[in-house]
Amino acid sequence: MTSTQIRPLDGITVVSLEHAIAAPFCTRQLADLGARVIKVERPGAGDFARAYDERVNGMASHFVWVNRSKESLTLDLKQAAALEALKTLLKTADVLVQNLAPGAAARMGLTAEVLQKTNPGLILCDISGYGNDGPYRDKKAYDLLIQSEAGFLSVTGTSETASKAGNSIADIAAGMYAYTNILAALLLRGRIGKGSTIDVSMLESLGEWMGYPLYYAYDGAEPPPRNGASHATIYPYGPFNAGDGGTVMLGLQNDREWVQFCEIVLGDEALAKDERFDKNFKRNEKRVELLAIIDACFNKLTTEQVIAKLDKAQIANARLNDMAGLWHHEQLQARDRWVQIASPAGPIPALLPPGLNNSYDYQMTAIPAVGEHTDAILSEIGISLDAIKNMRSTGAI
Repeated sequence: MTSTQIRPLDGITVVSLEHAIAAPFCTRQLADLGARVIKVERPGAGDFARAYDERVNGMASHFVWVNRSKESLTLDLKQAAALEALKTLLKTADVLVQNLAPGAAARMGLTAEVLQKTNPGLILCDISGYGNDGPYRDKKAYDLLIQSEAGFLSVTGTSETASKAGNSIADIAAGMYAYTNILAALLLRGRIGKGSTIDVSMLESLGEWMGYPLYYAYDGAEPPPRNGASHATIYPYGPFNAGDGGTVMLGLQNDREWVQFCEIVLGDEALAKDERFDKNFKRNEKRVELLAIIDACFNKLTTEQVIAKLDKAQIANARLNDMAGLWHHEQLQARDRWVQIASPAGPIPALLPPGLNNSYDYQMTAIPAVGEHTDAILSEIGISLDAIKNMRSTGAI
C-alpha cells in the first residue's frame, strides 16, 4: 500500500437514496476512491438490508459488504422539513444516486429539471429494474426476477434444474454500470461544465453480461446447454473428482493443451491422437466416454497429486473452494488483501477493492450506524440545533 492520502474522488460529494444492493454497491465503490457518500435512510430501521440477517456480529452480511466508508443521514422524506433539507444538501452535491421505487424520486421533485436549476453540475443516476420508460417501467424488480428475465437462469444449472447465481449478480451488474457511468459523467463534467442524467437498468446490465449465450443462440440457434459447473461447449472444462474425495476444476482451451493433458496428466500418449477426441467439438460430443477415462486416472490420485500433474502440464486448474477456503486463501493473505474496518459492532475484516494503484490508498473507513451523522450533516447545511431538535420530535429524522 502507498502512503499518500490523495484519492481520485477526494472532494466529490455523493448523496444516495439507496437500499438493498445495486445502489449501495455503486456508491461504496465511489467511497473506495475517496468520495464522501451520504447515505439517506429512513428514521429508525434505516435501509431494510440492515435486517436481512445477523451473521456479522449481529449485523447483516449484505449491508456490511456494501456500506463501509459512508455517512448515514436519516430523513423521512414524506415530511416537508426533511425533503427541504435533502434539497438543500443537493444544492452543493456532485452526484445523486437513487434506486427508489419507480417514479418515487420524480414525485418528490428530485429530477434533473428541478435540481439542476440550482446546481447545474449535479449528476443524477437512477437505478431501476427495467429503466425509466418502456412497458416494464413500473414493474417491481428483484435480483432473482431479473436473472430470470435476462435469460441467466436458462443457461445456469443442470440439465434438469435451472439455478440462480449464488450472489446478487443482477444487482452487482447494475451497481457496476452505475459506478462506471458516474465516473464517466464526472470526467465529462470536467470538459463541458455541466452534469448529466444516467438511467441504469438491471435488465440491460445483466443482458450485457449475457452476450456470449446470446450470440451462441444467434438467429434461432440452440442456446448453450446447462451443464452444472462444467463448461457448456468446451471439454474437459469443469469439476473432476480425485480419489481422496476432493474436487479439482480444470480447463483445456485448445488442442495443444489436450496433448499435454494426455501425455503428462493421464500418461497416455496414444489418447492424444485418438480420432474420437482430437478436436474440442469431438470431446464435447463424447463427454461420457472421456469422463470415464479421466475418472479412471484421477480415482488413483489424491487432490494434491492431480493438481501437481496439471501444474506440470501447464493446464489451468483450481480447487473447489468454499467460503472458509476463501476467507483463508493463501494468495489473498500473501498479497495483504485483508484490512480491518470499524463498525457499530466493532472491528471486522474487509477485502480491499480489486486493483492495486501505486498512487493512492483506498478509503476503508467505518460502516455507519443508522442516522449516525444526521445532526452533523444538518448543521453543516445551516439547519439550527433547535430546528434539528424539532425535526427529531416529529420523526422527520
